Amino acid sequence: MKFMVLLKSDKEIEAGVLPSEELLAAFAQFNGDLVRSGVLLAAEGLRPSADGVRLHLAGAHTRTVDGPFGEDREQVAGFWLIDVPSQQDAVDRFSRMPHVQGGHTVVEIRPVMAQDDFGDAMTPELRATEDRLRAEGNARLNNEQ
Repeated sequence: MKFMVLLKSDKEIEAGVLPSEELLAAFAQFNGDLVRSGVLLAAEGLRPSADGVRLHLAGAHTRTVDGPFGEDREQVAGFWLIDVPSQQDAVDRFSRMPHVQGGHTVVEIRPVMAQDDFGDAMTPELRATEDRLRAEGNARLNNEQ
């Protein structure tokens, strides 16, 4: 089962403070463990929300809003996409995630929707289209590596 693990931001991350060499090394070890166990599909850190833009779509109108956005702790600082047997497995793995000692790190773990989760609206034709697009995206990703 796939899960998106979201690392929530904080004041320092949103201010652009970079992690220490020690913390980066700890994350390299943690991510390496996820790779070696065969569960990591993707992982990336994100720049502060001040570097981002939000789109508000309403009918034919699109409004853009430059960052930063809202409260620091409501922002996402990074993510992992993992494939594990259960949500408890994800909780167990990310309970061991590196974090700043004395700091407060928040991680949100959310199941990724599968085609079956969309019910009858996911017709055989739409399934085939999604499968084709996923294969094309994976091929492109593999060619970039």
